[in-house]
Amino acid sequence: MGQHVGQHVGAHGLGPHIVGQRIVVRRVLPGETGPSGGPRQTDLLGVCTAWGDGVCVVQPAAGPPVTIALAEIVSGKPVPPRPSVRQRVPAREAQERGFALFADLETHPVGDWVLRRSPAATARRANSVLAFGPSGVPDDYAQVVEFYAASTGRPIAAVLPDSAEDDLFRGHGWALESHDADTVFQLAAVSQAMRSLRHADVAGVQVDVDGHQATARLLLDTGEQVGGGVAAYDRDWVGFRSLEVAPEHRRRGLALAVMAALLDWGAEQGATTAYLQVLGDNEPALALYERLGFREHHRYRYLAPT
Repeated sequence: MGQHVGQHVGAHGLGPHIVGQRIVVRRVLPGETGPSGGPRQTDLLGVCTAWGDGVCVVQPAAGPPVTIALAEIVSGKPVPPRPSVRQRVPAREAQERGFALFADLETHPVGDWVLRRSPAATARRANSVLAFGPSGVPDDYAQVVEFYAASTGRPIAAVLPDSAEDDLFRGHGWALESHDADTVFQLAAVSQAMRSLRHADVAGVQVDVDGHQATARLLLDTGEQVGGGVAAYDRDWVGFRSLEVAPEHRRRGLALAVMAALLDWGAEQGATTAYLQVLGDNEPALALYERLGFREHHRYRYLAPT
């Protein structure tokens, strides 16, 4: 057992540098006997709030803080922070929230898969089968091909990378639908994103609302539209698509103004979680959204017959 006193790091690698971090600690319980006849040991998970004077203080998720004598620590290590509640939402459920972004979206179940079709939108996520996880029905593939042959004329599947569904469609001769990178589905707390955008100037953004959907138009003083975007609210989530600014007007913070206006609308509806989707190789957009508090939830890709 690594014993030490004061502020020094022990043989287990723990020390004052872990204060503020989430850790797991294995310790000896003095005076108690374990199943093998030796000293009883137990694990404790929580945030280290203090280290020094011969003790380590750990605050578990529930209950009072626990003070551990440093000489009783057997082993320990930092562990990643627990994902937020929104990050623990399954990928399939997160995708279903995005259905609200297309007002005319038609959906049809194939077991646990979802056939999606939008007469007006050209976006792939509005005209593809959402195949996250097994469908649970034997003729799933045939139903997908038949449905899109009769509607769009071109079947497309949205699958999680390296999943059984990825293998299934590739086994039928499908390949990547385009040269695009995998799509990144990102989430953020509305409150955090709003704080990051609090200085954005939304004076030139006009927001038109139609039910649970809002369309922003970025207008110059002349009335010319140079950008815009769409947001939709569903079950306390607000999502965004088609966020764009004309090339000659970029790098002036105008995209942030559009985002801020739509985010304000979403917050007024009661949204607490924001989401958007961006290609995985769009590094400028990923960096921008990261500054606003967005974090990757999952990635997916589109496959189509070659």
